[in-house]
Amino acid sequence: MKELSEEEKKKILESSPKGTWVIMFVYGILFSLGFLYFWFELFVARGSIN
Repeated sequence: MKELSEEEKKKILESSPKGTWVIMFVYGILFSLGFLYFWFELFVARGSIN
């Protein structure tokens, strides 16, 4: 296995964590869709409290 040079190590450490941002974005979308489902299908559909 090839050893990384100091320049390559520095480049990796200074780059942004793209995979982490993708996972956070997907989680945020799924969380938002789940919230909207519960809000409109469970709470709004039942009407107001009497």
